Amino acid sequence: MARREDEFYRRGQNPDEGDAAARRGVAVSRPAGPADDEEIERRAVDLDEAEDSPFLRGQKRVPVRRGPVTKKAASRIKLALVASGLVLTLGGVSAGLYAYGSSSWRFRIDSSDNLEIAGIHNVSHGQVMEVFGADIGRNIFFVPLSERKKQLEEIAWVESATVMRLLPNRLRVNVVERTPLAFVRIGSKVSLIDAAGVVMDISGKGAHNYSFPVIVGMEANEPLSTRAARMKIYARVMNDLDGSGARYSEAISEVELNDPEDVKATVADAQGAVLLHLGDGDFLERYKIYLAHAQEWRQQFSKLDSVDLRYDRQVIVNPDSRSGAAGRKVSIKPALHH
Repeated sequence: MARREDEFYRRGQNPDEGDAAARRGVAVSRPAGPADDEEIERRAVDLDEAEDSPFLRGQKRVPVRRGPVTKKAASRIKLALVASGLVLTLGGVSAGLYAYGSSSWRFRIDSSDNLEIAGIHNVSHGQVMEVFGADIGRNIFFVPLSERKKQLEEIAWVESATVMRLLPNRLRVNVVERTPLAFVRIGSKVSLIDAAGVVMDISGKGAHNYSFPVIVGMEANEPLSTRAARMKIYARVMNDLDGSGARYSEAISEVELNDPEDVKATVADAQGAVLLHLGDGDFLERYKIYLAHAQEWRQQFSKLDSVDLRYDRQVIVNPDSRSGAAGRKVSIKPALHH
């Protein structure tokens, strides 16, 4: 705008140039007069107004009135309402199912025929029914499975048990029985004993199924941990004697485990029983020494009472105490190696 005004003033200085230009049909600005000054002022004012036009400036932001709940909060409220509805629906369904399951005759254990019992051989059916007798006529959902499992495992022959519900009204009982390793004499009673030292009664149907040595020297009031430790020693002796496949343990009639440093085994044959002191190791080698010299010693003594095999290079042979003969030390070669 300022450039155009300068041209206006320059062209207005020479009147001849203006006339000549007029004759050529070219508009030439005239020298500024009072009217022209007013026109210039008016245009300057118009420019100032144009600069202040709202179309050239950023419009003032109009505040938007917001609602009391934001969009994010509304979404959360909606999700909460949906979740609450689902919970109420599921709660209602669960309550209905519970009422039906706890009262319907379909879930009642009618008789012992509703019990499936598996795995019992030495445990009698009557022993199992003593545990579940109170559940006959009871709703299956009210049978305490963990308590029944515990009661079953209190039976001496039961090593472990599982109890399961079979809908609508049956129970399945699986029993794992203990594996006996020997007979045990406690007082005047002979029972069976397993690797953990648990003593089990001999059932009528299983009395003739086992052929074991008899462990002697155990007491009725011994803790289970003591019996378990002794049974570990017993297992070592039996495994050692049978390790070569010769089955020497079949000749052992009794085993005494009171002294862990001197395991005593009674060997019974046609010529009588002999007590062997086998010490705390090398059971097979010491037993072989006895087998190699047994006939020789029997020729020297009318009856053998015991043979002490615990020492290197010698064996102490004791005749029957009723014969009045004293024990005799016998040198043995080769000596045992520890």
